[in-house]
Amino acid sequence: MGERKAAITLDTAVEAWRGGSAKVSTLLSREGVVAEKRRARCHCGEVAFSVELVDGFNTIRRCNCSFCRMRGAVAVSAPLSGINVFKGKEKLTAYRFNTRDAVHYFCAVCGIYTFHQRRSNPEEYGVNVACIEGVSPFDFPEVKVMDGVNHPADGGGGVAGYVLYEKA
Repeated sequence: MGERKAAITLDTAVEAWRGGSAKVSTLLSREGVVAEKRRARCHCGEVAFSVELVDGFNTIRRCNCSFCRMRGAVAVSAPLSGINVFKGKEKLTAYRFNTRDAVHYFCAVCGIYTFHQRRSNPEEYGVNVACIEGVSPFDFPEVKVMDGVNHPADGGGGVAGYVLYEKA
């Protein structure tokens, strides 16, 4: 990882991102940590955004709370500063339930869940990996399922299990 940081300059990463030649740009954050900036969108394309994943896809997870069970998305974490909606911000609809702490955003046109401000960590967004260009929830053979029924903010939490995917 250290070699990669030394090989990529901020100017090179920004130029690649602006040029649109790559789906991913690698950026150096203020802390010197390599962060990936990726393009993302809803199904119909009315909402488009960039997302900065500081820890890549190491934070992939699902949740078993009542809402996430029905939604079924695989999410990955991004800092609050890591989302930039550059198209269709007015098309985003927010949904809150239970404690109303988490804010879930959906495209008002196609209904796709794009991202949400997390209840367990309000300084982060959970981002639907299926919205990220070139990424599918089926790219991950094992996804941790977090115990949202016994939410960490209520004194519970932890890993409830795993969802496994194997190509036929």
